[in-house]
Amino acid sequence: MPPIPSDLEDLRRRLDEIDDKLQDLLIERFEIVLDVAAQKRDGTLAPHQPAREAAIIRRLIARNRPPYQPATLVRMWRELFAGTTRLQGRFRVAVYAPPDTPGLWDLARDHYGSLTPMLAYQSAGLVIRAVAEGEAEIGVLPMPQEEEPDPWWRLLVSTDEFAPRVVSRLPFGSRGNSRAGGAGALSIGRGRSQPTGKDRTLLATENTSDISRGRIFALLSALGLECTFLASCDHAEGANTLMELAGFIELSDPRLDSFQAQLGPALYRLTELGVYAEPLQLDGGGTARPTVASEPGGPVEMAGARGGAARS
Repeated sequence: MPPIPSDLEDLRRRLDEIDDKLQDLLIERFEIVLDVAAQKRDGTLAPHQPAREAAIIRRLIARNRPPYQPATLVRMWRELFAGTTRLQGRFRVAVYAPPDTPGLWDLARDHYGSLTPMLAYQSAGLVIRAVAEGEAEIGVLPMPQEEEPDPWWRLLVSTDEFAPRVVSRLPFGSRGNSRAGGAGALSIGRGRSQPTGKDRTLLATENTSDISRGRIFALLSALGLECTFLASCDHAEGANTLMELAGFIELSDPRLDSFQAQLGPALYRLTELGVYAEPLQLDGGGTARPTVASEPGGPVEMAGARGGAARS
């Protein structure tokens, strides 16, 4: 074997030194995470903080520079977040994963870490129950569709403050090698929603079946609320409508008071179903690019697979 050039040896020595420094910093970060976990033990904050994680990744993407690819940065930090979350307590993910929908398992693994315990279900309802009953801390479900006869999101309509709510949209960064194709997913969990500065709010109504989609869009638009997705489902007691609004919108927002007042008795109840941080917009090479509001598959358009039947 020919001798290694001295300049290459020097470069490798510098890389080893950098690796040691990186490991020391990671150890220090994990030690601080344990201190943070001790502060959370009063029960006010859960170990998993999706809004905080989204804000950190956005900040790092903003200060990134070539040749470091943004998609690689996101992948590394997602594994780091998964490790620190598990360090603070039990963390398991329930995934809607029937045989014909393998992609959601891939999205969940990529987002929540390759070592995080995951539970497979063939029913969206059982995923929700797993989170509601504490069998899992997070549930991963397919994106809602406009015309589903029995959508899973109806099961989240509740006034219970501890009921599961949408907390994230997947993928947040690159799709990697996920088998989901162009489909995405929503994650549900428990805890209060936190704003990140670039969010989508999900609201659900219980209403009479004679309220048209056009009327809802018109009312929201007139009130200065941008509705980026709307789905409805009729049933024996009336109808439910799912609305995705741009921004972090609280139920106490005066515009929602006006919305309810204008619909009057036709609107039985308005419920928050959760908030998620807008995903990053990365091109095929993993390069960050500006968000285009009308882009198919972007953060303003929901598309995905439907639910299944029984647990595996």
